[in-house]
Amino acid sequence: MIENRNDITVAAIHGKAPKIHSSAFIAPGCRIVGDVEIGPDVSIWYNCVIRADVNRIVIGARTNIQDGTVVHCDSPKAGRPEGYPTLIGEDVLIGHMAMVHGCTLEDSAFVGLGAIVMDGSHIETDGMLAAGAQLTGKRIGARQLWIGRPAKFMRDLSDEAIAANREGVARYVINGRNHAEALGVAG
Repeated sequence: MIENRNDITVAAIHGKAPKIHSSAFIAPGCRIVGDVEIGPDVSIWYNCVIRADVNRIVIGARTNIQDGTVVHCDSPKAGRPEGYPTLIGEDVLIGHMAMVHGCTLEDSAFVGLGAIVMDGSHIETDGMLAAGAQLTGKRIGARQLWIGRPAKFMRDLSDEAIAANREGVARYVINGRNHAEALGVAG
């Protein structure tokens, strides 16, 4: 099944179709394929690709995935029969043009603009990967900021930084509703 509405493609593959909550905002230009679950008040911004053709992708409530981001997963293989699904918690901010692949982002994690999060990586609650950084198979602890390519621990985040990230989530929920209304689409 392929559904194309408002230049949005939602397609099943291997008998698995995306499940998108009715309150989610999916912007034009997005491609969502396969075993994808998108929760309430999520916003997937213009020209994102969410492709779960070889494993699953779960995106929790109020998470936003900003323009041009690619979210994929890794297939099962010898030595790793479960592969690497991509599991994104609630209230996560993912910046423009990020690459999120076969990893886990806990609730309130933050991935900066143009950052890359690779197979087996894990960002704990309120952990932050800075813009342009690359995380490969490592774990960012709760409230930690990591920067660089390859990413390395820089410092712990302040209460003010955590509050600002959480305010960003609330702004994106409202912004998604505003865009859905302006475009005349569900969300």
